[in-house]
Amino acid sequence: MISRRTFLITSASAATTSLFMPEPAQAQTEFDPKPQYVSIRPEFLPGQMLVLPRSYYLYWVTEPRRAIRYGVGVGMAGLQFTGTATIDVKKEWPTWRPTDEMIERSPDLYGRFKDNDDVQPGGPNNPLGARALYLFQNGVDTYFRIHGTGDTQSIGRSVSNGCIRMLNAHVVDLYERVPLGTVVTVI
Repeated sequence: MISRRTFLITSASAATTSLFMPEPAQAQTEFDPKPQYVSIRPEFLPGQMLVLPRSYYLYWVTEPRRAIRYGVGVGMAGLQFTGTATIDVKKEWPTWRPTDEMIERSPDLYGRFKDNDDVQPGGPNNPLGARALYLFQNGVDTYFRIHGTGDTQSIGRSVSNGCIRMLNAHVVDLYERVPLGTVVTVI
């Protein structure tokens, strides 16, 4: 039979050891950009969209506790959108023009747009890809978009000028599901 003293000493020793022993490594889940149904916390309601830039995922809530998760690319440090917006405009094969800030930041890339009203027509070589969902706050365009891209290497990375990028096939799928007025929260 174990004495009370032995039990207390053994318990104290085990508790102290566990404070200083490293915990086993948690299994890392590999980034997977393919759309897939996942469970989501109950406070997110059907019809809401949630973007988690640090994990590079966008969630479209389809029913209570269920969402479709898509892999995305997001804005570089200092260029990310955060907060809540609504999708007030949707376009298929949208035209594109860099913002004045983009032209100023990267004149080598966007210099041809300086001091004119040129736009790049929609199509496979357009940076907005096959579809674009335009984010607005209080009826004002934020100039941030959820859009397609042909640059598959940008998904799962922080490389854009602030927009949320999706593979073209994935943004086409999302575009068909999402109505105007959808609330988008970027954390």
